[in-house]
Amino acid sequence: MSARPPALTDALHDYLQAHGVRESTAMRRLREETARHEMAMMQISPEQAALMALLVELTGARRALEVGVFTGYSALAVAEAMGAGGRLTALDISADYTETARRFWAEAGLAARIDLRLGDARETLAALRADGLEGAYDFAFIDADKSGYDIYYEHCLALVRPGGLILLDNTFHMGQIAEPDRWGENAPVVDALNKKIKADERVTMVMLPVGDGLTLCRKRG
Repeated sequence: MSARPPALTDALHDYLQAHGVRESTAMRRLREETARHEMAMMQISPEQAALMALLVELTGARRALEVGVFTGYSALAVAEAMGAGGRLTALDISADYTETARRFWAEAGLAARIDLRLGDARETLAALRADGLEGAYDFAFIDADKSGYDIYYEHCLALVRPGGLILLDNTFHMGQIAEPDRWGENAPVVDALNKKIKADERVTMVMLPVGDGLTLCRKRG
């Protein structure tokens, strides 16, 4: 048994897509449309979406929070997995990107489960806390501007209940995180947060080689 996963070659990636994930028709169509978008690299992978959906099912999450929506693929995965009683509060700053999200959420019959709030996520998260929603969420996913990651993490840690999950995307930062000579302006921010989370006794955590690095944090009681 190997101590580390094999390199994800094109052939292995194709096999993973064919045999390792399930997608609804709406999710597949949204992914395929977004693949043609000029910012397609911002979309999470199908296996990451499938993992998120499984975690939602395992935790029985019924109230979820997403910071960074883009065209809505991850939100669709979470909303589907939560079931009819679920509610996702989705935050983004772009009316343009999220117009695609709205269209596919409606096509999937899930628009009523997703509360899209446009604006600065820092302000929206602070407003949720001011409205008395600390500890009200079961699940949170952070996939937005890296400069705000630490702030988003702290807000989500307050908004998620004890035992709830916080997921952070791009914690490999495009594969640069282990190569400081390749760092741009946001890599030090991601690196500092990675180190902070590892030492953070408020959570149980693991960083996984899924997509561009996915960190899972379970809030301790």
